[in-house]
Amino acid sequence: MTWRRFAVALLPGALLLFAAACGGSSGSKNTTSGGGGGSTVVNQLAVSVNSGISTQFSYTNGIFVSVTVCQPGSTANCVTVPNVLLDTGSTGLRLLSGAGSNGKTVSSIGLTNVTSSGKTLTNCVQYLDGSFNWGPVATANIQLAGEAASSVPIQIITEPSDTFPVAPSGCGGTVINTADLLGANGILGLSFYQQDCGSACAPGTTSNAGSYYSCGTTTASCTVTTAALSQQLQNPIGMFSGDNNGLMLTLPSVASAGAVSASGTLTFGVGTQSDNALGSAFVLVPDGYGNFSTTFKTTTTNYAFIDSGSSALFFLDNASTGFPDCTTYTGFYCPSSTESLTAANKGASGTTSTVSFSVANGDKLLNSSNDVFSDLAGTGVDSTSNPPLDYFDWGLPFFFGRNVFVVLEGKSVGSQAGPYWAY
Repeated sequence: MTWRRFAVALLPGALLLFAAACGGSSGSKNTTSGGGGGSTVVNQLAVSVNSGISTQFSYTNGIFVSVTVCQPGSTANCVTVPNVLLDTGSTGLRLLSGAGSNGKTVSSIGLTNVTSSGKTLTNCVQYLDGSFNWGPVATANIQLAGEAASSVPIQIITEPSDTFPVAPSGCGGTVINTADLLGANGILGLSFYQQDCGSACAPGTTSNAGSYYSCGTTTASCTVTTAALSQQLQNPIGMFSGDNNGLMLTLPSVASAGAVSASGTLTFGVGTQSDNALGSAFVLVPDGYGNFSTTFKTTTTNYAFIDSGSSALFFLDNASTGFPDCTTYTGFYCPSSTESLTAANKGASGTTSTVSFSVANGDKLLNSSNDVFSDLAGTGVDSTSNPPLDYFDWGLPFFFGRNVFVVLEGKSVGSQAGPYWAY
């Protein structure tokens, strides 16, 4: 079984990662149904951590929710899409065109495409491993538990049977446009940014060319374009009528050997109701690029971030950590016994928090029958940078046993303005 890592360059200057195990059925783990069910609390949505839905590979630490989308102005043309990956490291809802339930799909409910210069506005999101998602931007109403956002631009990921599944050359690599390739029915990006690339790809700039295209009916007609803030993929939380300043993600503690699955809660709003109080949580303010600094042993990186879409703690390299690489699952750390460690996070405000965590032998964990781990870790090096860039990705293991808050830009909790994380 091999591993791939996806990095979404959506936050200005940040590395946004999520990782999945992939390979043939001979190397796959046992899978369970993902999704997360309904909720009786208006601002709470159930989440499930499990192995995903691919028949080709098994997610490790995949966290999933169900999302309902409707044609704006209609209560009948709706579909609930289960098994959508929850990613606090990117912004915007991306759904496979054929995903759905009860005989309905995203493509069948009649969503209207967003246009640019009379052509279809189309989005390309490229990942660090050379893969990508491609598809038109359409407008939908989004329902998450009892919260609703109206007329939200989302991406409809183009599948092989759709009108023009082939992306232009500027959006290159390996397309992941099926549930088997993606391991999910889509991605729900709930970072602290309101739009996926903001001013970096809005009119008047060329700094992020290639994120949006204006397309006719064929790939040859697609040209690079910019997208107004209102046309870009949006964080639906910021468009709720209430509980719209952020989120709290709560996951249980997990035993050192792991678990087959785990259940938790996504709560909308921070300090807006009795169930989402910030309390004494440590507030971690990012720099202008969406990062903070983490010091581990004697090494400090200024490229650190918290991301539920990453399946492990990915940090630094073998020389900096002293951990050997795994033999079977290369790129993951394999200490001879579980190590109890600490690292210090420092935000732009200058305050520091010491975090305790563990790193276990990745080969032993990933060769087990479990898919949920709190102590899985691997190298965090962007080899595409020159020179290579070390980073610290506090992935899903960081969330276990904690309340982790994300407060949006342009919003606040009391006198503390976003964006920031808190835990």
